[in-house]
Amino acid sequence: MEFRIAADELKKALYRAQGIVERKTTMPILANVLVTAHKTGVTVTAFDLEIGIVSEHPAEVVKPGAVTLSAKYVFDIVQNLPDAHVTLKKLANNYVEISSGSAHFKIVGTAPEEYPKLPREESAPLVQVTGNTLLEMIKKTQFAISTDETRYILNGVYFEPQQGGKVRMVATDGHRLSLIERELPGDFKLKTGVIIPRKGLLELKRLLDEAPDAECQLGFAENSALFKKTGLTMVMRLIDGQFPEYQRVIPKEGEKAVLVPKTRLLEGLKRIALLSADKSYAVRVGLSENQLLITANNPDLGEAKDALDIAYRGTAITIGFNARYLIDVLTVTDTDEVAFELGDEHSPGVLHAPGDRSFTAVVMPMRV
Repeated sequence: MEFRIAADELKKALYRAQGIVERKTTMPILANVLVTAHKTGVTVTAFDLEIGIVSEHPAEVVKPGAVTLSAKYVFDIVQNLPDAHVTLKKLANNYVEISSGSAHFKIVGTAPEEYPKLPREESAPLVQVTGNTLLEMIKKTQFAISTDETRYILNGVYFEPQQGGKVRMVATDGHRLSLIERELPGDFKLKTGVIIPRKGLLELKRLLDEAPDAECQLGFAENSALFKKTGLTMVMRLIDGQFPEYQRVIPKEGEKAVLVPKTRLLEGLKRIALLSADKSYAVRVGLSENQLLITANNPDLGEAKDALDIAYRGTAITIGFNARYLIDVLTVTDTDEVAFELGDEHSPGVLHAPGDRSFTAVVMPMRV
């Protein structure tokens, strides 16, 4: 195997692999990428047995062939090359020579036959999707995904096609829930919703971030998801299980609904959370006539409060929340104002755009 490729192209392929390759694993081969030179160009494959990416790149191929190389070390090398092009040449015993300008490296590789094969997903019906829309849906749900490995059903986002060409994505960790519904016309041929795992979703977000306007396709087979865009294919295993009945958690319209300036509320929460107790980020949100008051009390540090002027004439109430959960929602909210609906001190708070519940966040109360 021997080929010459633009250093930026190889760097892009290896950057895509960084979030997938497993560095701490009982299978050292999973820390590697499979580099394959064809007559028409080069493909770089990263696979951790759950998520796989095949990245295609133009190159001058002198001799076709394949080898696996450390994803991390070769990425570090390519980032620091002196020339705009790099040549890779496979030597005896799977060693690979990397040359660029005055720099020369000789790297230990592994036989390509040892690299695990990606699952074939020709059966997945692909639907043309808008990259920007899919990216927005991921950004507005990812923060609510559970990181508790014992609740593996919640370690991903529920992807559920709706009537009228819409798709709903839902994430919850038991303390909060985020739901977004957007138009993604096309028949995904799904009988029920599927759960896309957190790691796969974040890798998909990175790929969409590269070029949000690029045409892309998404499809689902029996237990896998398939994503494609020009020069790139990604496959990932779905989480097998039944997502909880999330509709039960979402209250109907709250008894006490107020419109709050988003930026002002976000800044206030960040300020007051500085004095919240330890890692709980506990703050009190109080409603009284024409005022929303955020307070925190920490026996070791002191207390803090911040008052916001709002239009409200209902009964006074104070509810405890995890400030970080509210901050996460407000950070991804696009509107200047946010509707904040409250029930009583035992009921969850609901946040959404004024008059639009297509993106809705639910935050459970906490005892403060």
